[in-house]
Amino acid sequence: MTDCFQAFENAYRVTYKTIQLLNKRRIHYLIVTKSDMVASDKYLEILDKELAHIQISITSTDDTTAFQYEKAPSTSRRIAAIEKLYKLGYDVSLRLSPFIFELIDFEILNSIKCDRILVEFLRVNTFIKRWFKEIDFAKYTLKQSNYLHIPLETKIEQLQLITGFKELTVCEDVTEHYEYWRDNVNPNPKDCCNLHFKENENKNTKAA
Repeated sequence: MTDCFQAFENAYRVTYKTIQLLNKRRIHYLIVTKSDMVASDKYLEILDKELAHIQISITSTDDTTAFQYEKAPSTSRRIAAIEKLYKLGYDVSLRLSPFIFELIDFEILNSIKCDRILVEFLRVNTFIKRWFKEIDFAKYTLKQSNYLHIPLETKIEQLQLITGFKELTVCEDVTEHYEYWRDNVNPNPKDCCNLHFKENENKNTKAA
C-alpha cells in the first residue's frame, strides 16, 4: 500500500489513468493520500462521485511541525483540499493518521469543514521512538503485535476532544480495542473506513 499521489504522478499520470479505467468498469475506488493533488482541477474532471471515496491524511495541524515528519504538501493545503471536496459533494473523510495527541490543535481540527473523520492511533516501535523525540512514550504501556499502544481508557479520553464532525470512526489494531470501537463508536460496524455509497447506484456495481 502506498500513496497514489506522490510527486511522480505529475509526470507519469498512473493514478489518473487508473481512475479512468475504474470509472469505465464502474468499480468503486478508495484513495488514501497525504497530497492535495487529488482535489486539483485536473482530477476533479475525472473523479466520479458515485465511485470515488477519498481520505486525506494529516498528522499535525501545524504546517511547520508536519514538515519535520512528512515529505508532503502542507497540512493547510491538505485541509483546504478536504474542504473543497466536501463542498463539491464527494465522499471524503479527514484521516487523522496517526493520531498523536501532542501534535494536534483541537480548535483547528474541529473547525475543519467536513462531516467525517477517521482516527488511527499511533503504534510505537523503536523507529517511532527515534523519529518523534519530543513525544512522551511512557503512556504507551500496552503491547500487541510488536507495537506499543496507549490503553483504551486514554484513547477514549482523547477522542472526546474531537467534536467538530458528524461521524467519527476509529481504525484499530488492538483486538479488544477494535471490538469496542466496532460495538460502541463506529457508525458502520462492518466497515471501519465508513465509506458512503450513493443511494441511486446500481446494486450490482463492483467494489474494490
